[in-house]
Amino acid sequence: MATSKPAIVGSGHTKFGKLDARSIEDLMKEAAAEAMTEAGIEPKDVDAIFVGHFNSGLSPDGFISSLVHQMSPDFRFTPSTRYENACASGSAAIFGALTALHAGEARTVLVVGVEKMTNRSTPDVTRALAGAGYQNDPAEAALSFPQVFAIAAEGYGERYGSPLESMARIASKNHINALGNPLAQMQRNMSFEACNTVSDKNPQIAPPLRLSDCSLISDGAAALVITTDASVGGDKRVGFRGTGHVNDFLPIAGRDFIAFEGPEKAIGNAMNNAGVGIGDISFAEVHDCFTIAELLIYEAMGLKPKGKGGEALEDGTVYADGKLPVNRSGGLKAKGHPIGATGVSMHAIGYRQLTGQAGDIQLANPKLGLIFNMGGSGVANYASVIEAV
Repeated sequence: MATSKPAIVGSGHTKFGKLDARSIEDLMKEAAAEAMTEAGIEPKDVDAIFVGHFNSGLSPDGFISSLVHQMSPDFRFTPSTRYENACASGSAAIFGALTALHAGEARTVLVVGVEKMTNRSTPDVTRALAGAGYQNDPAEAALSFPQVFAIAAEGYGERYGSPLESMARIASKNHINALGNPLAQMQRNMSFEACNTVSDKNPQIAPPLRLSDCSLISDGAAALVITTDASVGGDKRVGFRGTGHVNDFLPIAGRDFIAFEGPEKAIGNAMNNAGVGIGDISFAEVHDCFTIAELLIYEAMGLKPKGKGGEALEDGTVYADGKLPVNRSGGLKAKGHPIGATGVSMHAIGYRQLTGQAGDIQLANPKLGLIFNMGGSGVANYASVIEAV
């Protein structure tokens, strides 16, 4: 049996949004079936399953690793493990799968990321997400995640000057990008002026963050088939040229938050392992849980110097027709952010870009994609450089 380095050979992706009629099980099965059909495999061909799911009280389904088994009796006894690393749970599952593949303990694996959030009230979701913050400091434990990233925006303003206009440009860019993505939750054109103005439709959520600066509460799932078996899948194969994973201290008080050192190290490690620089990257899907995060990621990527991330918007670099389009899918901001699905979704979108299957958001002849998925306030950081092989 011919073997090769791990390659993605199939992807699945439900629509993201408020999917009241769909259970977690339904979403997992839909995404998994699409990925497996594309890869041309059956349940009996899957050696192991890796599931990304945050939960934190969002769902009564606290033990979901075997739910995808409901697809077929042939999945019975297939090993399956749930991975949780806050908003990077999906990438944690992918990296767990890669470890098993590199170790030779599996040849063909299925990765599924999923979350169902909209069945809970906004205050309930806010509390659940806050569980990814540091709980042993009463001051930090009292913060919602919008308040956490409001601290980042305020700190950035104090150090470098107000980021609010750049944040509004990021929001508008990602909403415009999502117009071409039928899987996106919010397909609504929002102008820079609308995103940059506090109004009844765009109130402040956690000053200075406005509603338009915040990602969406979403349901959804995404899936990948990854294999080292050269006979599995067709000619559409995407490999991992380099990866990086670092975890930083959980307490914000223990680090320089807006330096974004964890994201910078993870992205730097992935590019170093790939033997490439930022100028070699064709596109990036990054973790814009809040618009200030995307701005900080421009700097962590090395796209612009510290404090100058806004220049990537001013010179057009990160737009759909720029040198390095960022979040062509619409990002978390407009595509949606079902927590456990996000990292898998990013890799699925990247796979489709590199194999010419991205539809209306397809870029012209991309060579290398950068994926960056983050858990918490720059705590769990996963980066991949992927390429068609």
